[in-house]
Amino acid sequence: MYEIRFHGRGGQGAVTAANVLAVAAFKEGKDVQAFPMFGVERRGAPVTAFLRMDDRQIDIKTQIYEPDVVVVLDPTLMEVVDVSAGLKSGGIVIINTTKSAKDFKGKFKNVKIFTVDATKIAVDNKLGTATNPIVNTAILGSISKATGRIKMDSIKDAIADSAPGKKENNQRAAQESFEHTKEG
Repeated sequence: MYEIRFHGRGGQGAVTAANVLAVAAFKEGKDVQAFPMFGVERRGAPVTAFLRMDDRQIDIKTQIYEPDVVVVLDPTLMEVVDVSAGLKSGGIVIINTTKSAKDFKGKFKNVKIFTVDATKIAVDNKLGTATNPIVNTAILGSISKATGRIKMDSIKDAIADSAPGKKENNQRAAQESFEHTKEG
């Protein structure tokens, strides 16, 4: 089983990202689960979403405590949330940031770190605004590149099926994120 935990803020689309990624994985024949965990439900509040995928039926029904991948939609969350809690040794951290992955080497141990400026990509593709970008579909391209577990074509198809609007912009953002994701 492969498990991904998303950390974002209300309004960034962490829950939608998990759901769209689940559709993409399902299109590839995987059994999937995608679900959120909310605290205070308001714009800007921390939000956690989860995705499980496997080639076999998934019977477990709990939140994800030991993810293979952690996706951080807002790097300021790392100041208030231990985003790496339970992350498996050798796991992957994907961060939406203007910084280099090397800038995070001291924060995480025994993991691969990937970074992408999903905020700029989202704004450039008119997904949200400069002050309130919606980075969810952009970060999906980074997940495809960093993990190699879900094909970009499946993500683009899932966006076409599941994105609430601006489907082409969302597909383009995912592709640009795939191309600009860097490993540290």
